[in-house]
Amino acid sequence: MKEIQTTAIVGMGALGLLYGNQIAAELGTSAVRFIADKDRIKKYKEMNFTVNGERRSFPVEDCETAAPADFIIVAVKYNALPAALDTMKHCVGPDTTIISVMNGISSEQIIGERYGHEKVLYSIAQGMDAMKFGAALTYTKFGELRIGVRTPDQADRLKAMTDFLDRAKIAYVAEDDILHRLWGKFMLNVGVNQTCMAYETTYSGALTPGEAHDTMVGAMREVIALAKAEHVNLTEQDLEDYIRLLETLSPDGMPSMRQDGLSHRPSEVEMFAGTVGRMAKKHGLSTPVNDRLYERIKEMEAQYS
Repeated sequence: MKEIQTTAIVGMGALGLLYGNQIAAELGTSAVRFIADKDRIKKYKEMNFTVNGERRSFPVEDCETAAPADFIIVAVKYNALPAALDTMKHCVGPDTTIISVMNGISSEQIIGERYGHEKVLYSIAQGMDAMKFGAALTYTKFGELRIGVRTPDQADRLKAMTDFLDRAKIAYVAEDDILHRLWGKFMLNVGVNQTCMAYETTYSGALTPGEAHDTMVGAMREVIALAKAEHVNLTEQDLEDYIRLLETLSPDGMPSMRQDGLSHRPSEVEMFAGTVGRMAKKHGLSTPVNDRLYERIKEMEAQYS
């Protein structure tokens, strides 16, 4: 694989801006661009983006005239993935490598079906406390990428990717068993994202002993049972490790679904409790905690004006 020089990012949410800002800072603004349709470009031009209070501007390119990129980061909400796949179509060339920093366990499969599984490396973005309201991104912890291959023949692609991450000074861990890590992050998000939204609380509220904490842990344990049915060996130790990870984040921080709730945006509940429920039915498993979270979050969304 050739050296990665150009990056295209789809999505100017918290993670899109986090990575775009880092790449621009280390490799220059010519190394990264955001891809959007004309309506979004107009919207973005009216926004004054800031990162930790400092003004930032990024190149935004029309998706209809975009050139192929060496590397694409998909950083959109689950509901926006179908549109994102269309947005990035001109950016995908024969040697393009794609990663998704979306939550959940299905985006890589969906992207691979459209553009070729060989182009997609599996990745998880974790450990960051980035929050974005309007055009303002704030964070105290940048976090890291966990990254790995779907098949051994992607080894050269992975090496090109890790070389790029080194140059961009983006922390990462190359995983031998990326599917285990993917399911672990899914377990965490099913717990903390949904709990913080349903209970209208922060990381601190989800970690404090009480009903919210019990709900978070209960939802995560249902994912452990589901993972085992899918032949992925998630354990109670994994759950404890992720709880400890949460304890390192800003107590007053909040995950993306809570931010969605505050902004009255559609959440990713279908990607979390919705996916858990659908997969559980296939295996004859019951998921009462996730079912309850699903109902509560849908009720909250129905009240948005």
